[in-house]
Amino acid sequence: MLTRERCQELFEIAHGEARRLGVSGLEVLVHEGAESLTRFANNAIHQNVAERGLGMSIRPQEGHRTARAETNRMDRDSIRAAVGEAIAIMRAREEDPALLPMAEAAAIEPVDRFSAATESCSPMDRARKVAEAIAVAESAGQTAAGIFSTEFATDALINSNGVFAMHSQTMSVFSITAIDGAGSGWAKASAVDVARLDPIALARTASRKAKLSREPKEIEPGRFTVILEPAAVLDLVGQMFPDFSGTAIEDQRSFLTDRLGAELFGSNITIHDDVRHPLQAGTPFDGEGVPRQRLTLVDRGVPTEICWSRNAAARNGKAATGHGLPLPNEIGETPMNIVIAGGETPVEEMVRSTERGIWVTRLWYIREVDPYEKIMTGMTRDGTFLVENGEPVCAVRNFRFNQGLIELLSNVEMLGPVVRASGEETFDMVVPAMKVNGFHFNEVTKF
Repeated sequence: MLTRERCQELFEIAHGEARRLGVSGLEVLVHEGAESLTRFANNAIHQNVAERGLGMSIRPQEGHRTARAETNRMDRDSIRAAVGEAIAIMRAREEDPALLPMAEAAAIEPVDRFSAATESCSPMDRARKVAEAIAVAESAGQTAAGIFSTEFATDALINSNGVFAMHSQTMSVFSITAIDGAGSGWAKASAVDVARLDPIALARTASRKAKLSREPKEIEPGRFTVILEPAAVLDLVGQMFPDFSGTAIEDQRSFLTDRLGAELFGSNITIHDDVRHPLQAGTPFDGEGVPRQRLTLVDRGVPTEICWSRNAAARNGKAATGHGLPLPNEIGETPMNIVIAGGETPVEEMVRSTERGIWVTRLWYIREVDPYEKIMTGMTRDGTFLVENGEPVCAVRNFRFNQGLIELLSNVEMLGPVVRASGEETFDMVVPAMKVNGFHFNEVTKF
């Protein structure tokens, strides 16, 4: 694996070339990653791939100008060429008066996100688990497809002002879709430690939902009480968090413009950005090497804190929170470690407490309709059920929805325990299941 000494050596090569070209300010991002993926379909493994790479991203700065160039060749000549390219681009750019000098060193509390079991997981290890999951679907007369991946990565950020931030982590992901006639069921999970994944349990969940979905009925759209599983909460509610940004509010492209401090959501909604939460992942520093701070984005329904990059913070008289993206960029900053506080009501109890409603496994094809009211549209898939008198009575044809997130988070009746949720539309978050009243389904889909 990439060592601190190797990172320092790569930086010295790049910095020496920058100084030779008359530039003293330099930032280097070094990334090493290895990912292995086992893919299966039609109840058989059909692909196993592995990729490993090492690369550098080089950012010189001269006054109020900066630029970036990348290389995945680690010999001296290639690094020097990339430095020269970055400096040439920088000197051709217009000045940015708001650009600050590079960040200075600050204490970064490390976080342990590395699992030896994940890093050493072999193709045979993954194949055995996939075979066990496929057997669950086969025993039910179903067809299964999905992926099982393991990866590890090391990221280091070094600059000429003394910053040296480094972080290594592992991640494992298992996803399965079971097909049963016209029905489908899905389950997915991710974990730093591969031992925390349970492919058999995930396969049983997907298989059970596929069986229940075999003959979906069509019912009229409208407003329903819904039980949103964590993956559905993740992919829908997760769409709003780029708006918790000082730059987004400054540009008036955030739904929080003129709304910070207002009672916007229900009093049972509290949301943090917390890189050190035990179910989270990611580097404890941002794209300039600033330590990530824990933020209370929403406190009992009231948006209270937003994230700030160094540049945005300086423009607005605020303190940087460690959420800046690598420069140069037009976005500024974004929260990356969302934790929505949960409750104690499991999904099964939410179902039992529902007189009539819709139980939703996950959502997809989500798009924004109204950015200020945060109205989103999208569709259900892979397990959508009608609930009557506390029981799932049948599968239903998938719906399209038009739903405002402000309204949704004002109508949450119950919250489940938090889990690390994986979806398709956004990055993984720590979220609960939610029972929500008045969710707006506006039409039945064609499939």
